Amino acid sequence: MTDTQQTSLVPLPRTLARPLAAAGAVLTIASTFLSWTWTDEFPGDLTVYGYPAGLQVITLTLAAIALVYTLSGYNIPGLNRINPSGSGNTLALLATGTFAVVWFTVIAISVDLGGLVNVDPGGFVAAAGALLLLLGALALPLDRPDDHGNPPAWTRRPVIGALGALRLAKPATPRPTTGSPLTDRLAITVGTALALIVFTYGIGIDNEASETFIGYLIAVGFGAVALVHAGLLDRYATVSARHKGFSAALAFAAAAVFPFTQSDDHNANVGVNILIFATVALGLNIVVGLTGLLDLGYVAFLGVGAYAAALVSGSEYSRFSGVHFPFWAAALTGMAASLIFGVLIGAPTLRLRGDYLAIVTLGFGEIFRITVNNLDGDSGPNITRGPNGITQIPDLDIFGFNLGASHQIAGFTLGRFANYLFLMLIVTAIVVLVFTRAADSRIGRSWIAIREDETAATAMGINGFRVKLIAFALGASLAGLAGTVMAHVNFSVNPQPYQFAGAAPPNSAFLLAAVVLGGMGTVSGPLLGASVLYLVPEKLQFLQNYELLAFGVALVLLMRFRPEGIIANRRRQLEFHETGQLDVPAQKTLTDEPAPTQAGA
Repeated sequence: MTDTQQTSLVPLPRTLARPLAAAGAVLTIASTFLSWTWTDEFPGDLTVYGYPAGLQVITLTLAAIALVYTLSGYNIPGLNRINPSGSGNTLALLATGTFAVVWFTVIAISVDLGGLVNVDPGGFVAAAGALLLLLGALALPLDRPDDHGNPPAWTRRPVIGALGALRLAKPATPRPTTGSPLTDRLAITVGTALALIVFTYGIGIDNEASETFIGYLIAVGFGAVALVHAGLLDRYATVSARHKGFSAALAFAAAAVFPFTQSDDHNANVGVNILIFATVALGLNIVVGLTGLLDLGYVAFLGVGAYAAALVSGSEYSRFSGVHFPFWAAALTGMAASLIFGVLIGAPTLRLRGDYLAIVTLGFGEIFRITVNNLDGDSGPNITRGPNGITQIPDLDIFGFNLGASHQIAGFTLGRFANYLFLMLIVTAIVVLVFTRAADSRIGRSWIAIREDETAATAMGINGFRVKLIAFALGASLAGLAGTVMAHVNFSVNPQPYQFAGAAPPNSAFLLAAVVLGGMGTVSGPLLGASVLYLVPEKLQFLQNYELLAFGVALVLLMRFRPEGIIANRRRQLEFHETGQLDVPAQKTLTDEPAPTQAGA
């Protein structure tokens, strides 16, 4: 671990800094029980005394966590464990996040309702408390890069324009711990429960409450970075790696609990769509993340699976309306159709590399969309009904369980989308199992070798064409499986969504962004990337007309500050950030040695 300088950004005596931060946190917490505005027209109804709501809940949570980290500096027994890395930036990040949420709320109230006169005293108290918390936190010692620039470049950039002087150092790595299996499993359970609570709260925010969701994103962003600098996320990842099976089972159990926490079936619809797109992104991750093939038309394989399943699922508008396969047969049909198309497209094109392969796959995606659009009986054979698509696809009936009907389970009413959410959990588990087993197998190592250096891999005896074709076909078949479920969830299929970039997912740009944003070559990366990229446009309705712009800005920022993705693959992280080379003490080189004397000289 590199040495860092301890500096502060606010010239206050350090004996006063921590009490000032604590007082600011307490004042901010108290303000959330006051009224912030006199009218309930602002999202969240911030008019009630003694009952925080909306952005007040988010502020209360951040300020409470900041208060705990402030008190941890007083060496209170037990609190020292929440900052195992000893980073001085954790509290600064939490204070900055609290300040950003509070002042964003005050400004939003003024803009939406027409002036500061609409802000009640509770809002001003919150603004003052958040400012005191920030000043106190910035007056404490902060970790900054040393003079040799050892921390990676992305960690040495300003966090926020107003605090341009605040430059974060590389998060210190906490010392590894070897807790008991029971303690480890308890920590994993607590972490999973907290993740479920955070996700459930975010997905439960009303679509019209854009201000509340923006505050939620600010809080989650600053909170996550703060936990990284505290070393808690690294420690959690280490513990989870020791108990992979338990962590995976608990994650799926938390996802299964999610429908029981929702009273609105629309939120379950959002959840099932996230799982569909995350599953397709995992399939694309085989092609892009593991094998290094840039596929810009991957969404076409999702469409092939969806159309194949729609044709054999008993829709009266299907060309084969008399055919009604059970789900398992329809799923195999969708996978087989996508697999065949993957082989047919991959066989002649996978001898290309780089940009040439990307252009060919982009062309395939457009050819698929145009073809199904023209198979309407006028421009071509009547197979897909052209722009009208195949509609009225019946709901699935699996072992007598009708997924289209509501069911009572343990006193909870589970609607149609909750039923499909459980089905997609099973499909996602299958895809995750296939991905992990394939990545850890001999063929998976061949994919990685091809990605790193195809010429060197071929020289070592790897059949590059065969290996790439297997990746292409496997990724296509997994997309076809997800497309089978999507056709039944949406009741219909039509050509409009299956394009490179569109107004709403699925599209190839969305899927590729999910893989890159989440982290290529990982399992949880595409899942997180798909969740973020689907949930943000869903909740921020005003971004729908600027979705591609938002994607572009997000990717540019990501490539600049964290090119390996949010959840980084260890190999890729070392490629982008050569953190270990500068940490090794300088050794003597040949030029440092005295010149050897010749014999007899």
